[in-house]
Amino acid sequence: MSDDISRESRLEQASALANNLLQEIRKALIGQDLIIEQVLVALIARGHVLIEGVPGLGKTLLVRSLAKCFGGQFSRVQFTPDLMPSDVTGHAMFNMAKQEFEIRRGPVFTNLLLADEINRAPAKTQAALLEVMQEGQITIEGESFKTGEPFMVLATQNPVEQEGTYPLPEAELDRFMLKVMIDYPSESDEQVMLRHVSGQAQGGFGLEDIRTLLKPSHVLSLQKVAEQITVDDQILHYVVKLVRTTREWNGIARGAGPRACIALLAAARAYALIKGNTFVTPDDVKTMYLPALRHRILLSPELAIEGVDADRVLHSVMQHVEAPRH
Repeated sequence: MSDDISRESRLEQASALANNLLQEIRKALIGQDLIIEQVLVALIARGHVLIEGVPGLGKTLLVRSLAKCFGGQFSRVQFTPDLMPSDVTGHAMFNMAKQEFEIRRGPVFTNLLLADEINRAPAKTQAALLEVMQEGQITIEGESFKTGEPFMVLATQNPVEQEGTYPLPEAELDRFMLKVMIDYPSESDEQVMLRHVSGQAQGGFGLEDIRTLLKPSHVLSLQKVAEQITVDDQILHYVVKLVRTTREWNGIARGAGPRACIALLAAARAYALIKGNTFVTPDDVKTMYLPALRHRILLSPELAIEGVDADRVLHSVMQHVEAPRH
C-alpha cells in the first residue's frame, strides 16, 4: 500500500513539474501551446522531434527556452548544402606541439541540439546524426564518446515544396519520435506577441523572463517516472493495431514499422504523466497518434497527386480501429 502511495506521490510531483515547464515556456512562445506540449512529451519520453514550418515561427526560441528551463546545454547547427558530417559530430586533429591527435568535439555534445533547416543539407551530412540519435554517442576515429544527458535532437525543416531542400533519409525519419507541424499563430496571439516583444529591450523575445526550474538530473527523473506509468494489455493491443492497420490501408504505399509502436507508446506514457494520469488511456494514444506516425508512412502516388496529406489518412485509420472501452 505504501509503495502505491509513494508511486502516486512521485507521479503528482512529476506532473506538477512538467506543467510548470509548460507554463514557463509559454511566457516566451505565445500561441503555440500544442507545439510546446508535444516537444515536452518527446523530452520526457527520451525522443527526438522533427518540427516542420516556415521560418520565423519561433522554433529556435522554443529550444532555447526549454534548455534554460532545466539548465541544460544548448547547441545550434545551421544545416547548409556545404555542411560536412565532421562539422556536426567533431573530428580528430593533430596537435603539432604535443605531436599527437586530439579529439575536437562537435556541437552534438550537448543536451539539446537544434538542427536548423536539416533538409537543406545533403543525405551524407544528415546521416551524421543517425548514431547519436539512436545510441546517444558519437564515434570518432574508432572511439565512442557519450553525449550529455538528457540528450535530444530538435530538427527543423522547411516544407518540402520549397526550393533547395533534400528529402530526409527514411532511416533518419524513423528515429524521430514525433513530427510536429508548427503554423502561424492566431491574430489575437500575434497581437499579444507583438505587444510583448515591443516591450522587451533589444528584442529579447522574453527569454530573460524564463526561470530555471530544475536541473538536467531532474529531467532524467521525469523520464523514469513516465516509464513506470501503467499500460494495460488492451492499450498495448490498441497501439499495435493502430500501427499494423497502416500497412494494409488502401492509399498507403508503405506503412509504419515496429519502431512506430515503441514511439507511440512512449509518447502516450509521457502525455499521461503531463495530464497526471497513473495509467495510459485510449485518449492519450489518440492524442499522440498523428505526431508519432505522420512521418512514418508513405502515401500512394494517387493520393499524393490529389493533395491528400498523411494526417487525413491517419485520421481515417484511427476512426476505423476500435478503441478499448475499459
